[in-house]
Amino acid sequence: MKILRIISRIITGIVFIFSGTVKAIDPMGTVYKLQDYFHAFNLDFLSSLSLVAAIVLCTSEFIGGFSVLFNIRQKAGVWIVLIMMIIFTPLTFVLALTNPVSDCGCFGDAIHLTNWQTFFKNIVIIIPASYLFVTRKYIKPHQGITREWAILSIITVMFLAFIAYNLRYLPVVDFLPYKTGTHIPDKMIIPEGAPPDRYETTFIYEKNGEREEFTLDNYPFDDTTWKFVDQKSVLISKGYEPAIHDLTMVTPEGTDLTNKILSSEMPVLLMISRKLEEADPEYLMEGFDLGKWCGENSIEFYILTASGADQAARHRNGLNFCFTDEITLKTMVRSNPGYMILEKGTITGKWSWANVPEKEALQKIITTQ
Repeated sequence: MKILRIISRIITGIVFIFSGTVKAIDPMGTVYKLQDYFHAFNLDFLSSLSLVAAIVLCTSEFIGGFSVLFNIRQKAGVWIVLIMMIIFTPLTFVLALTNPVSDCGCFGDAIHLTNWQTFFKNIVIIIPASYLFVTRKYIKPHQGITREWAILSIITVMFLAFIAYNLRYLPVVDFLPYKTGTHIPDKMIIPEGAPPDRYETTFIYEKNGEREEFTLDNYPFDDTTWKFVDQKSVLISKGYEPAIHDLTMVTPEGTDLTNKILSSEMPVLLMISRKLEEADPEYLMEGFDLGKWCGENSIEFYILTASGADQAARHRNGLNFCFTDEITLKTMVRSNPGYMILEKGTITGKWSWANVPEKEALQKIITTQ
């Protein structure tokens, strides 16, 4: 029994610590994933709670796993992990059946799992978690109750501070395609011979008031009494998709500057604000001021946003705006606004609004590239 408990503690503790940690490294990624789920289930009114929910979720996972693995208030940790497994195991089964969001997000962007993979992972983890709960009477504090609660409190505060750091600045580990050092054009290439998406197309025809579905193999091409009504295509298998597949930068006038920006011989500074209306006005003004300074110093500067044309026009003031897909902008930088330097399509610098270099330091960075 003792060996089984130790193995159960190791498995459960490591999984929960890892899951909580990768979410804490990229808390905004967890926020976006929760918003995707809220939207999929028509619960958009809960989106305003996404940040709080993300913090509670990853903190609970980490503290529960830490408590179980290191035997610090282990009974409390066992309760936490079992309650979470009881909630999320049936939930992931529903998600696997309905597939409202393709990637579960349980391990952030560090490891991508399908909803079915997540469900089976939960089935495996609930076994040692349940065993720990059933045998919890054998747990005994080994450092004293007061000391253990003090340790757990300190760890919780440190973990929350870690989350706050990653929220204010950028994630300490970048799991996304747009990490520093990435040559974007290389990530957009589709290898020769890569499998494309496969669809099954169904044709709907009508005759004598009755409708029937046909495939490409049996549709009534030689029977003119059938009248075509509609067709539908269902994705059978996903083909190869490059890491970066949806990056476009289009001016308000409709000019696509993507290739121009990615192939520029001179360094380009991008200010990325997925929604101008959601950014702090003070940080936006600092960014606009930086853009004007770039213009005075012959530095290419573009503002990428997914806001409407009216919002962009409200702030334009001679600055170069480009419209980009919102999901792409969320992937490029987890900050609103955030900044990125490109040199011949390679990301050589990336910052949030909180740690973008001062103008003089930025000029040195640009001129030395």
